[in-house]
Amino acid sequence: MFDPADHRHMARALALAERGRYSADPNPRVGCVIVREGEVVGEGWHRRAGDDHAEIEALRSGGECVRGGTVYLTLEPCSHTGRTGPCAPELAKAGLSRVVIAMEDPNPQVGGEGRRILEKAGVRVESGLLVDEAAALNAGFVSRMTRGRPRVTLKLGASLDGRTAMASGQSQWITATGAREDVQRLRAESSAVLTGVGTLLADDPSLNVRSARYDTGGRQPLRVVIDSQLRTPPSARLLSLPGDTLIARGEDGADSSREALIAAGAVVISCPGNNKRVDLGALLTELGVRECNDVLVEAGPRLAGSFVREDLVDQFVFYLAPSLLGSAARGMFDLPGLEKMADKVQLEFVEVRDVGPDLRVRARPKRNEKAE
Repeated sequence: MFDPADHRHMARALALAERGRYSADPNPRVGCVIVREGEVVGEGWHRRAGDDHAEIEALRSGGECVRGGTVYLTLEPCSHTGRTGPCAPELAKAGLSRVVIAMEDPNPQVGGEGRRILEKAGVRVESGLLVDEAAALNAGFVSRMTRGRPRVTLKLGASLDGRTAMASGQSQWITATGAREDVQRLRAESSAVLTGVGTLLADDPSLNVRSARYDTGGRQPLRVVIDSQLRTPPSARLLSLPGDTLIARGEDGADSSREALIAAGAVVISCPGNNKRVDLGALLTELGVRECNDVLVEAGPRLAGSFVREDLVDQFVFYLAPSLLGSAARGMFDLPGLEKMADKVQLEFVEVRDVGPDLRVRARPKRNEKAE
Protein backbone atom coordinates (compact mmCIF):
# COMPACT_ATOMS: atom_id res chain seq x y z
CA MET A 1 0.00 0.00 0.00
CA PHE A 2 2.89 2.35 0.78
CA ASP A 3 5.85 2.86 -1.57
CA PRO A 4 9.41 3.98 -0.76
CA ALA A 5 8.51 7.63 -1.36
CA ASP A 6 5.72 7.35 1.21
CA HIS A 7 8.15 5.96 3.76
CA ARG A 8 10.66 8.71 3.02
CA HIS A 9 8.15 11.53 3.45
CA MET A 10 6.65 10.06 6.63
CA ALA A 11 10.16 9.64 8.06
CA ARG A 12 10.67 13.34 7.38
CA ALA A 13 7.37 14.15 9.14
CA LEU A 14 8.55 12.15 12.17
CA ALA A 15 11.86 14.04 12.17
CA LEU A 16 9.90 17.31 12.20
CA ALA A 17 7.71 16.05 15.06
CA GLU A 18 10.87 15.21 17.02
CA ARG A 19 11.68 18.93 17.13
CA GLY A 20 8.82 19.39 19.59
CA ARG A 21 10.09 16.72 21.99
CA TYR A 22 10.92 19.23 24.73
CA SER A 23 8.43 22.02 24.03
CA ALA A 24 5.10 20.62 22.74
CA ASP A 25 3.92 19.22 26.09
CA PRO A 26 1.12 18.68 27.07
CA ASN A 27 0.19 18.37 23.40
CA PRO A 28 1.48 15.50 21.28
CA ARG A 29 4.58 15.89 19.11
CA VAL A 30 3.37 16.12 15.52
CA GLY A 31 5.03 16.69 12.16
CA CYS A 32 3.53 17.28 8.72
CA VAL A 33 4.87 17.18 5.15
CA ILE A 34 2.90 18.11 2.02
CA VAL A 35 4.05 16.73 -1.35
CA ARG A 36 2.76 17.47 -4.85
CA GLU A 37 4.09 15.79 -7.98
CA GLY A 38 6.98 14.34 -6.02
CA GLU A 39 8.13 17.67 -4.60
CA VAL A 40 7.82 18.83 -1.00
CA VAL A 41 5.75 22.02 -1.02
CA GLY A 42 4.96 22.45 2.68
CA GLU A 43 6.27 21.41 6.10
CA GLY A 44 5.31 22.07 9.69
CA TRP A 45 5.67 20.84 13.25
CA HIS A 46 3.99 21.61 16.54
CA ARG A 47 6.22 23.79 18.68
CA ARG A 48 4.25 24.40 21.87
CA ALA A 49 0.73 24.34 23.28
CA GLY A 50 -1.24 27.30 21.98
CA ASP A 51 0.84 27.65 18.81
CA ASP A 52 -0.40 26.51 15.39
CA HIS A 53 -0.51 22.76 14.89
CA ALA A 54 1.78 21.06 12.39
CA GLU A 55 -0.92 20.83 9.71
CA ILE A 56 -1.68 24.55 9.80
CA GLU A 57 2.01 25.42 9.58
CA ALA A 58 2.45 23.12 6.59
CA LEU A 59 -0.63 24.48 4.80
CA ARG A 60 0.54 28.04 5.34
CA SER A 61 4.06 27.31 4.10
CA GLY A 62 2.71 25.59 0.98
CA GLY A 63 0.03 28.11 0.07
CA GLU A 64 -1.84 27.34 -3.17
CA CYS A 65 0.81 24.75 -4.10
CA VAL A 66 -0.78 22.21 -1.74
CA ARG A 67 -3.88 21.73 -3.94
CA GLY A 68 -3.96 18.20 -5.29
CA GLY A 69 -1.09 17.18 -3.03
CA THR A 70 -0.53 14.42 -0.47
CA VAL A 71 -0.17 15.14 3.24
CA TYR A 72 2.04 12.99 5.47
CA LEU A 73 0.98 13.45 9.07
CA THR A 74 2.33 11.65 12.15
CA LEU A 75 -1.00 11.84 14.03
CA GLU A 76 -4.63 11.97 12.92
CA PRO A 77 -5.70 15.63 12.60
CA CYS A 78 -7.75 16.97 15.49
CA SER A 79 -11.46 17.59 15.04
CA HIS A 80 -12.18 19.51 18.25
CA THR A 81 -11.44 23.00 19.53
CA GLY A 82 -8.86 23.14 22.30
CA ARG A 83 -6.23 25.85 22.69
CA THR A 84 -6.52 26.25 18.91
CA GLY A 85 -9.16 25.42 16.32
CA PRO A 86 -9.55 21.98 14.71
CA CYS A 87 -7.17 21.01 11.91
CA ALA A 88 -9.20 18.38 10.06
CA PRO A 89 -11.64 20.92 8.53
CA GLU A 90 -8.71 23.05 7.34
CA LEU A 91 -7.17 20.06 5.59
CA ALA A 92 -10.57 19.11 4.16
CA LYS A 93 -11.01 22.44 2.38
CA ALA A 94 -7.41 22.71 1.12
CA GLY A 95 -8.06 20.71 -2.07
CA LEU A 96 -5.83 17.77 -1.13
CA SER A 97 -6.07 14.44 -2.90
CA ARG A 98 -4.63 12.16 -0.21
CA VAL A 99 -3.71 12.17 3.48
CA VAL A 100 -1.39 9.54 4.95
CA ILE A 101 -1.56 9.24 8.74
CA ALA A 102 0.98 7.36 10.85
CA MET A 103 -1.36 6.73 13.81
CA GLU A 104 -4.91 7.49 14.82
CA ASP A 105 -5.38 9.96 17.63
CA PRO A 106 -5.98 8.17 20.98
CA ASN A 107 -7.74 11.27 22.30
CA PRO A 108 -11.40 10.25 22.79
CA GLN A 109 -12.39 13.78 21.71
CA VAL A 110 -11.13 12.84 18.25
CA GLY A 111 -12.04 9.15 18.08
CA GLY A 112 -11.57 8.88 14.29
CA GLU A 113 -13.59 12.01 13.60
CA GLY A 114 -10.60 13.71 11.97
CA ARG A 115 -10.40 10.91 9.43
CA ARG A 116 -14.16 10.97 8.82
CA ILE A 117 -14.11 14.72 8.13
CA LEU A 118 -11.44 14.21 5.47
CA GLU A 119 -13.17 11.26 3.83
CA LYS A 120 -16.47 13.12 3.76
CA ALA A 121 -14.69 15.87 1.81
CA GLY A 122 -13.54 13.31 -0.76
CA VAL A 123 -9.95 13.02 0.46
CA ARG A 124 -8.42 9.56 0.32
CA VAL A 125 -7.08 8.67 3.78
CA GLU A 126 -4.59 5.91 4.58
CA SER A 127 -3.10 5.12 7.97
CA GLY A 128 -0.56 2.89 9.69
CA LEU A 129 2.65 4.02 7.98
CA LEU A 130 5.48 3.97 10.57
CA VAL A 131 2.86 3.68 13.29
CA ASP A 132 5.24 2.16 15.86
CA GLU A 133 7.68 5.04 15.50
CA ALA A 134 4.87 7.58 15.84
CA ALA A 135 3.47 5.85 18.92
CA ALA A 136 6.90 5.71 20.57
CA LEU A 137 7.36 9.44 20.03
CA ASN A 138 4.13 10.12 21.95
CA ALA A 139 4.12 7.22 24.42
CA GLY A 140 3.24 9.48 27.35
CA PHE A 141 0.39 11.18 25.50
CA VAL A 142 -0.98 7.77 24.48
CA SER A 143 -0.77 6.63 28.10
CA ARG A 144 -2.70 9.64 29.34
CA MET A 145 -5.39 9.28 26.71
CA THR A 146 -5.87 5.51 27.03
CA ARG A 147 -5.13 4.86 30.72
CA GLY A 148 -5.96 8.19 32.28
CA ARG A 149 -2.48 8.51 33.76
CA PRO A 150 0.98 9.50 32.54
CA ARG A 151 3.78 7.16 31.56
CA VAL A 152 6.17 6.71 34.49
CA THR A 153 9.94 6.59 34.08
CA LEU A 154 11.96 5.72 37.18
CA LYS A 155 15.52 7.08 37.06
CA LEU A 156 18.30 5.88 39.35
CA GLY A 157 22.03 6.58 39.49
CA ALA A 158 24.10 3.89 41.13
CA SER A 159 27.46 2.19 41.44
CA LEU A 160 28.07 -1.05 39.61
CA ASP A 161 27.11 -2.96 42.77
CA GLY A 162 23.72 -1.22 42.79
CA ARG A 163 24.36 1.35 45.53
CA THR A 164 22.90 4.85 45.39
CA ALA A 165 24.57 6.45 48.42
CA MET A 166 26.98 5.71 51.21
CA ALA A 167 25.52 4.62 54.56
CA SER A 168 25.92 8.23 55.72
CA GLY A 169 23.68 9.39 52.87
CA GLN A 170 26.50 10.96 50.86
CA SER A 171 25.74 10.51 47.16
CA GLN A 172 27.37 13.38 45.23
CA TRP A 173 28.62 12.35 42.82
CA ILE A 174 28.38 8.65 41.99
CA THR A 175 27.95 9.24 38.26
CA ALA A 176 29.94 11.60 36.06
CA THR A 177 28.90 14.82 34.31
CA GLY A 178 27.74 13.05 31.14
CA ALA A 179 25.12 11.08 33.03
CA ARG A 180 23.95 14.17 34.90
CA GLU A 181 23.61 16.04 31.61
CA ASP A 182 21.56 13.15 30.26
CA VAL A 183 19.23 13.48 33.25
CA GLN A 184 18.63 17.05 32.12
CA ARG A 185 17.40 15.59 28.83
CA LEU A 186 15.02 13.27 30.68
CA ARG A 187 13.65 16.18 32.68
CA ALA A 188 13.27 18.34 29.57
CA GLU A 189 11.07 15.75 27.86
CA SER A 190 8.96 15.12 30.98
CA SER A 191 5.77 16.83 32.05
CA ALA A 192 6.61 16.40 35.73
CA VAL A 193 9.55 15.39 37.94
CA LEU A 194 8.51 13.60 41.11
CA THR A 195 10.36 12.93 44.33
CA GLY A 196 9.66 12.15 47.98
CA VAL A 197 10.04 14.42 50.97
CA GLY A 198 12.94 12.30 52.26
CA THR A 199 15.02 13.12 49.18
CA LEU A 200 13.96 16.76 49.40
CA LEU A 201 15.04 17.06 53.04
CA ALA A 202 18.34 15.27 52.38
CA ASP A 203 19.40 16.96 49.13
CA ASP A 204 17.25 20.11 48.66
CA PRO A 205 17.05 19.36 44.90
CA SER A 206 15.96 21.80 42.19
CA LEU A 207 14.25 19.21 39.92
CA ASN A 208 14.35 21.68 37.04
CA VAL A 209 15.85 21.87 33.55
CA ARG A 210 19.04 23.90 33.69
CA SER A 211 20.82 22.81 30.50
CA ALA A 212 20.64 25.17 27.53
CA ARG A 213 20.96 22.19 25.18
CA TYR A 214 17.25 21.41 25.40
CA ASP A 215 14.82 24.01 24.07
CA THR A 216 11.70 23.69 26.21
CA GLY A 217 10.28 26.97 24.95
CA GLY A 218 10.50 28.32 28.49
CA ARG A 219 8.52 25.39 29.91
CA GLN A 220 9.67 23.81 33.15
CA PRO A 221 8.32 20.40 34.20
CA LEU A 222 5.92 20.41 37.12
CA ARG A 223 7.82 19.58 40.31
CA VAL A 224 5.92 17.07 42.46
CA VAL A 225 6.79 16.22 46.07
CA ILE A 226 5.09 13.38 47.92
CA ASP A 227 4.89 14.64 51.49
CA SER A 228 2.11 13.10 53.55
CA GLN A 229 2.99 15.10 56.68
CA LEU A 230 3.90 18.37 54.95
CA ARG A 231 7.50 18.37 56.19
CA THR A 232 8.68 20.38 53.17
CA PRO A 233 10.21 23.63 54.47
CA PRO A 234 8.90 26.83 52.84
CA SER A 235 12.55 27.69 52.21
CA ALA A 236 13.06 24.64 49.94
CA ARG A 237 15.02 25.58 46.83
CA LEU A 238 12.46 24.25 44.34
CA LEU A 239 9.79 26.64 45.66
CA SER A 240 11.82 29.67 44.60
CA LEU A 241 12.49 28.55 41.02
CA PRO A 242 10.51 29.31 37.84
CA GLY A 243 7.71 26.81 37.25
CA ASP A 244 5.17 25.19 39.53
CA THR A 245 5.58 22.88 42.51
CA LEU A 246 2.85 20.47 43.59
CA ILE A 247 2.98 18.94 47.08
CA ALA A 248 0.81 15.86 47.58
CA ARG A 249 -0.24 14.84 51.08
CA GLY A 250 -2.59 12.14 52.34
CA GLU A 251 -6.22 12.99 53.03
CA ASP A 252 -5.67 12.87 56.79
CA GLY A 253 -2.12 14.23 56.67
CA ALA A 254 -0.73 17.16 58.59
CA ASP A 255 -2.11 20.62 57.86
CA SER A 256 -0.07 22.91 60.08
CA SER A 257 2.36 24.15 57.42
CA ARG A 258 -0.07 24.19 54.50
CA GLU A 259 -0.62 27.95 54.46
CA ALA A 260 3.11 28.67 54.73
CA LEU A 261 3.84 26.37 51.79
CA ILE A 262 1.11 27.99 49.70
CA ALA A 263 2.52 31.41 50.56
CA ALA A 264 5.93 30.15 49.39
CA GLY A 265 4.44 29.27 46.00
CA ALA A 266 3.43 25.62 46.34
CA VAL A 267 0.16 24.03 45.27
CA VAL A 268 -0.89 21.62 48.04
CA ILE A 269 -3.33 18.84 47.24
CA SER A 270 -4.79 15.97 49.24
CA CYS A 271 -4.74 12.49 47.76
CA PRO A 272 -6.43 9.32 48.99
CA GLY A 273 -4.22 7.56 51.51
CA ASN A 274 -3.38 8.04 55.15
CA ASN A 275 -0.93 10.04 57.22
CA LYS A 276 1.85 7.57 56.43
CA ARG A 277 1.54 7.44 52.66
CA VAL A 278 -0.07 8.91 49.56
CA ASP A 279 -1.92 6.59 47.18
CA LEU A 280 0.46 6.63 44.22
CA GLY A 281 -2.12 5.42 41.72
CA ALA A 282 -4.51 8.19 42.73
CA LEU A 283 -1.72 10.74 42.44
CA LEU A 284 -0.88 9.58 38.92
CA THR A 285 -4.55 9.88 37.98
CA GLU A 286 -4.53 13.43 39.34
CA LEU A 287 -1.43 14.21 37.28
CA GLY A 288 -3.23 12.86 34.23
CA VAL A 289 -6.09 15.27 34.91
CA ARG A 290 -3.47 18.01 35.08
CA GLU A 291 -2.36 17.04 31.53
CA CYS A 292 0.90 15.35 32.47
CA ASN A 293 2.03 12.92 29.77
CA ASP A 294 5.38 11.76 31.18
CA VAL A 295 6.43 11.64 34.82
CA LEU A 296 10.09 11.20 35.77
CA VAL A 297 10.55 9.74 39.24
CA GLU A 298 13.81 10.68 40.99
CA ALA A 299 13.52 9.22 44.46
CA GLY A 300 15.17 7.23 47.22
CA PRO A 301 14.87 3.46 47.72
CA ARG A 302 11.63 3.55 49.73
CA LEU A 303 9.56 5.52 47.21
CA ALA A 304 11.25 3.77 44.27
CA GLY A 305 10.35 0.45 45.84
CA SER A 306 6.73 1.55 46.31
CA PHE A 307 6.40 2.41 42.62
CA VAL A 308 7.82 -1.01 41.72
CA ARG A 309 5.65 -2.96 44.20
CA GLU A 310 2.51 -1.24 42.92
CA ASP A 311 3.48 -1.99 39.30
CA LEU A 312 3.38 1.67 38.32
CA VAL A 313 6.71 1.92 36.47
CA ASP A 314 6.58 1.84 32.67
CA GLN A 315 10.31 2.13 32.08
CA PHE A 316 13.51 2.27 34.13
CA VAL A 317 16.59 4.34 33.35
CA PHE A 318 19.66 3.27 35.31
CA TYR A 319 22.94 5.19 35.21
CA LEU A 320 25.68 2.83 36.39
CA ALA A 321 29.09 4.13 37.40
CA PRO A 322 32.23 1.95 37.22
CA SER A 323 32.68 1.94 40.99
CA LEU A 324 31.85 -0.18 44.02
CA LEU A 325 30.43 1.31 47.23
CA GLY A 326 30.19 -1.83 49.33
CA SER A 327 27.56 -3.71 51.27
CA ALA A 328 26.96 -0.99 53.87
CA ALA A 329 25.92 1.55 51.23
CA ARG A 330 22.28 2.17 50.35
CA GLY A 331 20.57 0.11 47.66
CA MET A 332 18.32 1.18 44.80
CA PHE A 333 15.03 -0.26 46.05
CA ASP A 334 13.34 -1.05 49.32
CA LEU A 335 11.56 -4.27 48.29
CA PRO A 336 10.81 -6.38 51.37
CA GLY A 337 9.19 -9.77 51.02
CA LEU A 338 11.15 -11.05 48.03
CA GLU A 339 12.27 -14.37 49.49
CA LYS A 340 12.18 -16.84 46.58
CA MET A 341 13.35 -16.62 42.98
CA ALA A 342 9.70 -16.80 41.98
CA ASP A 343 9.18 -13.45 43.76
CA LYS A 344 11.76 -11.55 41.75
CA VAL A 345 10.77 -8.52 39.71
CA GLN A 346 11.62 -9.41 36.13
CA LEU A 347 12.78 -6.71 33.71
CA GLU A 348 13.84 -6.78 30.09
CA PHE A 349 16.60 -4.65 28.61
CA VAL A 350 15.64 -2.09 25.97
CA GLU A 351 18.95 -0.30 25.49
CA VAL A 352 22.45 -0.25 26.94
CA ARG A 353 24.88 2.49 25.92
CA ASP A 354 27.83 4.52 27.15
CA VAL A 355 27.24 7.96 28.63
CA GLY A 356 30.73 9.24 29.26
CA PRO A 357 32.44 6.78 31.63
CA ASP A 358 29.07 5.47 32.84
CA LEU A 359 26.47 3.13 31.38
CA ARG A 360 22.86 4.07 30.69
CA VAL A 361 20.56 1.09 30.87
CA ARG A 362 16.93 1.37 29.80
CA ALA A 363 14.66 -1.46 30.86
CA ARG A 364 10.97 -2.15 31.23
CA PRO A 365 8.94 -4.49 33.41
CA LYS A 366 8.33 -7.94 31.98
CA ARG A 367 4.74 -8.17 33.11
CA ASN A 368 2.42 -11.18 33.38
CA GLU A 369 5.29 -13.60 33.39
CA LYS A 370 6.28 -15.77 36.35
CA ALA A 371 9.89 -16.60 36.99
CA GLU A 372 10.90 -20.02 35.75
